[in-house]
Amino acid sequence: MRIEHIAIWTDNLERLKEFYSTYFNATAGDKYINESKNFESYFLSFDQGCRLEIMHKPSIPKNLNNTADQCLGLIHFAISVGSKNKVLALTERLEEDGYEVIGEPRMTGDGYFESVILDPDGNRIEITT
Repeated sequence: MRIEHIAIWTDNLERLKEFYSTYFNATAGDKYINESKNFESYFLSFDQGCRLEIMHKPSIPKNLNNTADQCLGLIHFAISVGSKNKVLALTERLEEDGYEVIGEPRMTGDGYFESVILDPDGNRIEITT
C-alpha cells in the first residue's frame, strides 16, 4: 500500500499552486471546478511519490491555531530534494524570498538532514535529503 495523496484547504488556490510549482517543481493538473458545491481544486504531482491536492471552498473556516506550534493531527509532510546541498540551497532561497524557516537545517537523531519551513498558508514542510 502507499499514500496516494494528501489534501490541504487553502483560501488562495493560485498562490499555493504557484508556491509548490516554483519551489518544489510540482506540476499542476487541470483545475477542477464544481460550481454547485462552490469547490475548486488542483492535484499537484511531483517527480515521484504521492500527490498533493490543494482545495478551496469559501465556507471552510480558517485554522485558529498557530501552525508554528505542535498540535494533534497531521502536523507536517516531508519533501525529499535529494541531497544536503539542495536542502541548504532551497532553505536559503525560501528564507530570502520571505518564507518562515522554523527549523534550521540540521542532522536529526534518526539520520535525516532536514529543515522545516512554513508554506504561504502556514503548513509545515520538512525539506529533507
